[in-house]
Amino acid sequence: MRHRRAGWKLGRNTSHRRALLRNLVTSLMEHERITTTVTKAKALRPWAEKMITLGKAETLHARRQAAAFLQTPLAVKKVFDILAPRFSSRTGGYLRIIHLGPRLGDGADMAMVELVGSELKEQVTEKEKKKRGKTAPAEAEAAAEAPAKKEPAKKAPAKKAPAKKAKAEK
Repeated sequence: MRHRRAGWKLGRNTSHRRALLRNLVTSLMEHERITTTVTKAKALRPWAEKMITLGKAETLHARRQAAAFLQTPLAVKKVFDILAPRFSSRTGGYLRIIHLGPRLGDGADMAMVELVGSELKEQVTEKEKKKRGKTAPAEAEAAAEAPAKKEPAKKAPAKKAPAKKAKAEK
Protein backbone atom coordinates (compact mmCIF):
# COMPACT_ATOMS: atom_id res chain seq x y z
CA MET A 1 0.00 0.00 0.00
CA ARG A 2 1.14 3.52 -0.75
CA HIS A 3 -0.26 5.32 2.25
CA ARG A 4 1.41 8.71 2.82
CA ARG A 5 3.61 8.31 -0.26
CA ALA A 6 2.65 11.42 -2.20
CA GLY A 7 4.48 12.51 -5.31
CA TRP A 8 6.47 10.72 -7.96
CA LYS A 9 10.13 9.72 -7.84
CA LEU A 10 10.35 9.24 -11.63
CA GLY A 11 13.25 6.80 -11.26
CA ARG A 12 15.67 9.61 -10.41
CA ASN A 13 17.50 10.88 -7.38
CA THR A 14 16.36 14.10 -5.71
CA SER A 15 18.61 16.56 -7.54
CA HIS A 16 17.97 14.99 -10.96
CA ARG A 17 14.22 14.96 -10.35
CA ARG A 18 14.23 18.61 -9.25
CA ALA A 19 16.25 19.63 -12.33
CA LEU A 20 13.88 17.69 -14.60
CA LEU A 21 10.80 19.35 -13.12
CA ARG A 22 12.38 22.81 -13.27
CA ASN A 23 13.18 22.29 -16.95
CA LEU A 24 9.68 21.00 -17.71
CA VAL A 25 7.99 23.91 -15.91
CA THR A 26 10.25 26.44 -17.65
CA SER A 27 9.49 24.93 -21.07
CA LEU A 28 5.78 24.92 -20.30
CA MET A 29 5.80 28.58 -19.29
CA GLU A 30 7.75 29.59 -22.40
CA HIS A 31 5.86 27.50 -24.97
CA GLU A 32 2.49 27.03 -23.20
CA ARG A 33 2.30 23.45 -24.51
CA ILE A 34 4.71 20.53 -24.13
CA THR A 35 4.60 16.79 -24.77
CA THR A 36 5.91 14.43 -22.11
CA THR A 37 4.98 11.19 -20.36
CA VAL A 38 1.80 11.02 -18.30
CA THR A 39 3.69 10.45 -15.05
CA LYS A 40 5.97 13.44 -15.62
CA ALA A 41 2.94 15.54 -16.53
CA LYS A 42 1.22 14.64 -13.27
CA ALA A 43 4.38 15.42 -11.31
CA LEU A 44 4.74 18.73 -13.17
CA ARG A 45 1.23 20.01 -12.45
CA PRO A 46 1.65 21.22 -8.82
CA TRP A 47 4.89 23.05 -9.61
CA ALA A 48 3.50 24.80 -12.69
CA GLU A 49 0.36 25.86 -10.86
CA LYS A 50 2.48 27.22 -8.00
CA MET A 51 4.46 29.38 -10.46
CA ILE A 52 1.28 30.89 -11.90
CA THR A 53 -0.05 31.51 -8.39
CA LEU A 54 3.21 33.30 -7.57
CA GLY A 55 2.71 35.39 -10.71
CA LYS A 56 -0.72 36.43 -9.49
CA ALA A 57 0.81 37.73 -6.24
CA GLU A 58 2.78 40.40 -8.17
CA THR A 59 5.24 41.10 -5.37
CA LEU A 60 9.00 41.35 -5.51
CA HIS A 61 9.30 38.38 -3.17
CA ALA A 62 7.06 36.26 -5.39
CA ARG A 63 9.06 37.28 -8.47
CA ARG A 64 12.30 36.26 -6.75
CA GLN A 65 10.81 32.92 -5.70
CA ALA A 66 9.71 32.24 -9.28
CA ALA A 67 13.13 33.31 -10.59
CA ALA A 68 14.78 30.87 -8.18
CA PHE A 69 12.77 27.98 -9.65
CA LEU A 70 12.39 28.86 -13.33
CA GLN A 71 15.48 28.55 -15.51
CA THR A 72 15.22 31.65 -17.71
CA PRO A 73 14.35 35.30 -17.12
CA LEU A 74 12.07 35.10 -20.18
CA ALA A 75 9.91 32.50 -18.42
CA VAL A 76 9.68 34.65 -15.26
CA LYS A 77 8.70 37.71 -17.29
CA LYS A 78 6.05 35.76 -19.19
CA VAL A 79 4.55 34.33 -15.98
CA PHE A 80 4.19 37.75 -14.37
CA ASP A 81 3.31 39.86 -17.43
CA ILE A 82 1.20 37.54 -19.59
CA LEU A 83 0.04 34.41 -17.77
CA ALA A 84 -0.88 35.89 -14.37
CA PRO A 85 -3.32 38.47 -15.86
CA ARG A 86 -4.84 35.72 -18.04
CA PHE A 87 -5.61 33.59 -14.98
CA SER A 88 -6.50 36.42 -12.58
CA SER A 89 -10.13 35.33 -12.26
CA ARG A 90 -9.27 31.61 -11.94
CA THR A 91 -8.48 30.09 -8.54
CA GLY A 92 -6.66 27.02 -9.83
CA GLY A 93 -6.71 24.42 -12.55
CA TYR A 94 -4.43 26.30 -14.93
CA LEU A 95 -3.23 23.17 -16.75
CA ARG A 96 -4.83 20.58 -18.97
CA ILE A 97 -3.31 17.12 -19.43
CA ILE A 98 -4.41 15.36 -22.62
CA HIS A 99 -3.48 11.71 -23.06
CA LEU A 100 -1.95 11.01 -26.49
CA GLY A 101 -1.40 7.26 -26.35
CA PRO A 102 1.73 5.11 -26.34
CA ARG A 103 5.08 6.41 -27.60
CA LEU A 104 6.65 4.60 -30.51
CA GLY A 105 9.73 2.76 -29.39
CA ASP A 106 9.12 2.03 -25.74
CA GLY A 107 5.34 2.27 -25.43
CA ALA A 108 5.37 4.88 -22.65
CA ASP A 109 2.03 6.64 -22.16
CA MET A 110 2.42 10.15 -23.59
CA ALA A 111 0.49 13.28 -22.72
CA MET A 112 0.30 16.85 -23.91
CA VAL A 113 0.35 19.42 -21.12
CA GLU A 114 -1.02 22.83 -22.02
CA LEU A 115 -2.10 25.94 -20.23
CA VAL A 116 -5.84 26.53 -20.28
CA GLY A 117 -6.56 29.17 -22.89
CA SER A 118 -3.81 28.13 -25.31
CA GLU A 119 -5.85 25.58 -27.23
CA LEU A 120 -4.92 24.54 -30.73
CA LYS A 121 -6.33 26.92 -33.29
CA GLU A 122 -7.59 25.73 -36.64
CA GLN A 123 -5.00 26.36 -39.32
CA VAL A 124 -6.63 27.25 -42.61
CA THR A 125 -4.70 26.76 -45.83
CA GLU A 126 -4.86 29.18 -48.75
CA LYS A 127 -6.99 26.76 -50.80
CA GLU A 128 -9.55 26.49 -48.00
CA LYS A 129 -9.67 30.26 -47.72
CA LYS A 130 -10.42 30.55 -51.44
CA LYS A 131 -13.10 27.86 -51.19
CA ARG A 132 -14.78 29.73 -48.38
CA GLY A 133 -14.57 32.93 -50.39
CA LYS A 134 -14.49 35.06 -47.30
CA THR A 135 -11.34 36.56 -45.91
CA ALA A 136 -11.49 38.65 -42.81
CA PRO A 137 -9.89 42.09 -43.06
CA ALA A 138 -7.51 41.21 -40.23
CA GLU A 139 -6.32 38.12 -42.12
CA ALA A 140 -5.83 40.13 -45.28
CA GLU A 141 -3.75 42.70 -43.43
CA ALA A 142 -1.71 39.98 -41.74
CA ALA A 143 -1.03 38.36 -45.12
CA ALA A 144 0.02 41.73 -46.58
CA GLU A 145 2.35 42.42 -43.67
CA ALA A 146 3.91 38.96 -43.79
CA PRO A 147 7.56 39.23 -44.76
CA ALA A 148 8.26 38.47 -48.40
CA LYS A 149 10.60 35.64 -49.28
CA LYS A 150 14.15 36.82 -49.01
CA GLU A 151 16.41 36.32 -51.96
CA PRO A 152 19.61 34.46 -51.22
CA ALA A 153 22.40 36.79 -50.23
CA LYS A 154 24.80 37.56 -53.04
CA LYS A 155 28.29 36.33 -52.54
CA ALA A 156 31.03 38.88 -52.28
CA PRO A 157 33.28 38.89 -55.35
CA ALA A 158 36.26 36.67 -54.89
CA LYS A 159 39.59 38.40 -54.43
CA LYS A 160 41.81 38.09 -57.42
CA ALA A 161 45.18 36.56 -56.95
CA PRO A 162 48.01 39.07 -57.35
CA ALA A 163 49.22 39.17 -60.94
CA LYS A 164 52.61 37.71 -61.57
CA LYS A 165 55.17 40.09 -62.88
CA ALA A 166 55.74 39.53 -66.56
CA LYS A 167 59.31 38.77 -67.45
CA ALA A 168 60.85 41.09 -69.92
CA GLU A 169 61.83 39.13 -73.02
CA LYS A 170 64.68 40.89 -74.69
